[in-house]
Amino acid sequence: VQLQASGGGLVQAGGSLRLSCAASGRTFSNYAAGWFRQAPGKEREFVATINWYGITVYEDSVKGRSTISRNDAKSAVYLQMNSLKPEDTAVYYCAVRRGISYSSTANEYDYWGQGTQVTVSS
Repeated sequence: VQLQASGGGLVQAGGSLRLSCAASGRTFSNYAAGWFRQAPGKEREFVATINWYGITVYEDSVKGRSTISRNDAKSAVYLQMNSLKPEDTAVYYCAVRRGISYSSTANEYDYWGQGTQVTVSS
């Protein structure tokens, strides 16, 4: 499975971005997905996850500002981010794990996209 993340860019504080993650190659009938991010000099951190049934979990700092969703017909996962803040600046990675359960733990994911840069200016 190859994951291609896109949709990042430079945006002013308060703006919005929609990140997309498209899967190609072998796809799974049951999978969960997640978004992680890594800022310069920091560890990769969890942002959001969605399970096979569409149940979602968010990291506290993005809760209420972000929405993770999926389109299984398109083998795609999305992250809509609103009210962006400078501290949201990071490289955002999408990830997929086999099975129906979501996870906020990076090493529980089987496939990763290449990352897309999000920069929020103040």
